[in-house]
Amino acid sequence: MSFKVVTQNRKARHEYHILNTWEAGIVLRGTEVKSLRAGKANLKDSYARVEGGEIVLYQFHISPYEKGSIYNQPPLRPRKLLLHKKEILKLQGRVEERGLTLIPLRVYFKNGKAKVELALARGKKFYDKRADIAKRDSDREIERAFRKRR
Repeated sequence: MSFKVVTQNRKARHEYHILNTWEAGIVLRGTEVKSLRAGKANLKDSYARVEGGEIVLYQFHISPYEKGSIYNQPPLRPRKLLLHKKEILKLQGRVEERGLTLIPLRVYFKNGKAKVELALARGKKFYDKRADIAKRDSDREIERAFRKRR
């Protein structure tokens, strides 16, 4: 099983509490696959919604392929995600709860197919972010102390 990560949403784990993750296929058209393979994608500010029994990914930027002509697609077009019906219904029920959202964590190729790791998340408050930063700093200090002892 081959894995090639194309892009990651690095701020997602800082901005949100990740509750659960799913692997979804993504519907691509034209030269979008070639552009993804070249790493020309950005997940910043992207999100997903359940609409009409389907999951749609918004604000996912795939740059137009340089050598593509009329087959290039608009960079920010909404893209359909592929999940089983039961998973979509489960996500729809959870997203309707207050404060939960669907965000993509990373895009990668698995066995030649483009996949999106989709997360059900709840936004962090300012004090949660500060607590995470303080914990990370204290962990670094502990690690430094252990390295100095050795």
